[in-house]
Amino acid sequence: MNSGLALKSEPARIQACTVSDDVHRFDLLIEDMEAELGEAWGDLGFAEARAFLDQPEATELQFLAIAVTPEHEMDLGMIGELIVASKARGVKCILVAHDVGPAALRELLRLGADDFVPYPLAEGALHDAIERMRDAPPMRIAAVPAVASVPEEDAPAPAPAAPLAPPEPVEIAPRIGGEAAVFAVQGIAGGTGASTLAVNLAWELANIDKQKSPSVCLLDLDLQAGTVSTFLDLPRRDMVIELLQDARSMDVEAFKQALLSYQSKLSVFPAPPELLPLDLIGPEEVEALIGFATQCFDIVVIDMPHTLVMWTETVLTLSDVYFTTMELDMRSAQNAMRFLKALRAETLPVEKLNFVLNRAPGLTDLSGKARVKKLGESLGIKVSTQLPDGGRPVLQAGDNGQTLMESARKNPLRKEIRKLAEGLHKAMLAEAATK
Repeated sequence: MNSGLALKSEPARIQACTVSDDVHRFDLLIEDMEAELGEAWGDLGFAEARAFLDQPEATELQFLAIAVTPEHEMDLGMIGELIVASKARGVKCILVAHDVGPAALRELLRLGADDFVPYPLAEGALHDAIERMRDAPPMRIAAVPAVASVPEEDAPAPAPAAPLAPPEPVEIAPRIGGEAAVFAVQGIAGGTGASTLAVNLAWELANIDKQKSPSVCLLDLDLQAGTVSTFLDLPRRDMVIELLQDARSMDVEAFKQALLSYQSKLSVFPAPPELLPLDLIGPEEVEALIGFATQCFDIVVIDMPHTLVMWTETVLTLSDVYFTTMELDMRSAQNAMRFLKALRAETLPVEKLNFVLNRAPGLTDLSGKARVKKLGESLGIKVSTQLPDGGRPVLQAGDNGQTLMESARKNPLRKEIRKLAEGLHKAMLAEAATK
């Protein structure tokens, strides 16, 4: 036998690829890919995989095994873009999730991932996922045109593509009368529960009266780390980016088109699907956006970014109450001091601030109560609202895309947010009665 034949033999056609930051961190994945495909697989980085999907050879792939780690949870846009591009090419996606939270997995599966397996891989887990993927019905590929096998002059004219139907507008409840109230929520430090408060406060207000609840809109203006969509298990819309940039020129109907409905009781303006610079919008765009919301709803709740931006003044000025969440620690105290100093330097209405202490000490924690009092005295503020630690049920509610009213009705944190909502609602009714 001529040994030169071996040199002329073609390499195995690549049937699948792993996509990771470093595939050598996933040694069990390497072993299972070799067991399933032999040498007919490759490995790509995320940027390489995205570029490869634009090549004609990408249509020969059966699937991508995308290794997702906790580092990716803060930036799912890159992985989401990869999933969307692979679906356009007819390539299946299997997520290999290493210590990734359920909220991130849900978001990636919603974008089109076909399956996921937890890492470290159990015996046969990848094999079973591949078999489920192969047994699934083939996808319709709309983005990759088929190659005609007949001469161009004899080929039938392609059928015109059906136009995409515009999203249906959200059904907005009738106004109950009076001027709209605007409540903003901003965390003075990361992890102080600002988004948890904004989401659950908005839901409590939307269900405050069984007979005639006010119409409520929740605006997620945290353009980089907005999590309202995750907390409520709602999709994100690309059209939000365009609407934010053209807020001054859009009308009320365009604003309604961007809204999402939660349980047919709460309207949500979601954060954009991609990370955007906070200066993408300015005071004029934010003022227009809040103006549209107050035209349509009785109550507008705004989830703000943690940082001060050039339109923070706009929201503070337009708000009736500006909730600022903090904790009983040094970082919150220092940030609150700098926050107040910045607002006072610009002579902004600091009287609208309502400091909310999250994970506040219990009734029997006398030393904790003394620390709260000392914190208020040292900052020259009054801690108006104290919220207890809701514990693990709060995290579970967010991961499951539910509010505390739905998943943990008797949770102490939910009860305090309910009391806060009742107080705000009574104040609104009392003010409307005087006019």
